[in-house]
Amino acid sequence: MMWFDKYWGCHQLPERSFFIGKYQMPICARCLGVIIGYITSIILLIFNFRINIYISLLFIFITLLDWSLQFFNILISNNFRRLITGILGGIGIISIIYFIIIQIAEIF
Repeated sequence: MMWFDKYWGCHQLPERSFFIGKYQMPICARCLGVIIGYITSIILLIFNFRINIYISLLFIFITLLDWSLQFFNILISNNFRRLITGILGGIGIISIIYFIIIQIAEIF
């Protein structure tokens, strides 16, 4: 295990992580996807591209569905699916946080 798990809460299982050569990435595929989603969402916001709140909720639901199906051993996920659903979840989370901030700012 790498020190990253203390800060990110990532399990870093080798079978759920990408490798560059023989070196394991410091976070799993889904956590990597979430971080990529965060960055993507922030870039979209900088360029004034807003994602509908319902689409954001759908993105998060897709991520939770993939996680749940894997957690309860209903459907085995793979690293590519974990990466994609992580990206969707990351975009959804940042979009909802932005939506909440805008709603609060409108009150004041």
